[in-house]
Amino acid sequence: MKKNMQLTDAAIAVLKDQQRKGIQQKSLSDEQLELIYRNKWFKIWVPQSLDGLGLDLVSGLSLLKELAYQDGGLAWTVTLCAGANLFVGFIDPAVGQDIFNSKTVCFGGSGQVAGVAEREGESYRLKGLWKYATGAPHLTHFTLNAYIQEDGRPLLDEGGNPLVKSFFVAREFVLIHYDWDTFGLEATASHSFSLDSIRVDENQSFFIDASKSTRTELLYQYPFVPFAELTLLVNFMGMYHRFLDLIEKLFVLKSNQGKWEQMESKAAFRKLDEMQQDYTARENSIMELAVRSWDNLKDEADNNALYERIAIESRDFVETILSNVIKLYPHTGISGAATDNEINILFRNIFTASQHKLLQKEFL
Repeated sequence: MKKNMQLTDAAIAVLKDQQRKGIQQKSLSDEQLELIYRNKWFKIWVPQSLDGLGLDLVSGLSLLKELAYQDGGLAWTVTLCAGANLFVGFIDPAVGQDIFNSKTVCFGGSGQVAGVAEREGESYRLKGLWKYATGAPHLTHFTLNAYIQEDGRPLLDEGGNPLVKSFFVAREFVLIHYDWDTFGLEATASHSFSLDSIRVDENQSFFIDASKSTRTELLYQYPFVPFAELTLLVNFMGMYHRFLDLIEKLFVLKSNQGKWEQMESKAAFRKLDEMQQDYTARENSIMELAVRSWDNLKDEADNNALYERIAIESRDFVETILSNVIKLYPHTGISGAATDNEINILFRNIFTASQHKLLQKEFL
């Protein structure tokens, strides 16, 4: 299968050379971080006026997919941190100008609503524990969602539901709990963090809502849920694409062994070819949806039907990826069970990523 090429050979060499180091130390290596900062990958969605890449939706998705093809752990970290840096479009512009000119700025945190923000006049006092802050060791600011209270009583939004706001807090005020110990995506270092009665100003709160964006760039008018679905999906796509390519190489090697050639090779290659064709068809479909939804946004056309299709197709795609990896994995032999083998790394990364709730299908 053909890959798009947005990465230089030099960048790919560093990604390949450093992948196992990141896994071993359970966080991105200094060399990986330097590559990310140099290429502004954490700032994919940050405007060029703030020294970001300022990519459009489709270009950014293509870059993330290619990163995931080379190193799923690094790509997942870039995706989640770049996705949190997208919040520059929703915070006070003056604050954003101050923070996001930094080369190493890296927002990240938790999507769950877990803590409490007690309103005290023009400020809030934050308290709580939040899980799975991807890239915790190198975050400059932690993001979180909290229930708003005043005088100890929950406040309600216009619909009568508990009022929830998002906040960002500088790293120095955060306690990191080094509790990320998984069998895949080890380098993402997605540790928990807590705050204990930390006061923040009103301008450190925001709503992740296109109608409340604070910048005019088109990207910040794109709804966050389909954006998150697409950015997570391309990670699965890149890892799965690499998995299929490695399986194909393995089958070619095995086909030179007489017994396998006679007994299994034709059926194995036929099944793999079906999966590769299915991948290409699904990839084309989902990327076309991304292109059309972006063009519609520019033209101010109704996108609701396309967003619904993105939700359905992304979950179907992930379900197919998980199913096909399970079918192929037993044919990799003991070499595929060796933890240092790239096939094994991909297997672990794909199934650890599958624990993220966003692209999971409901149980039947």
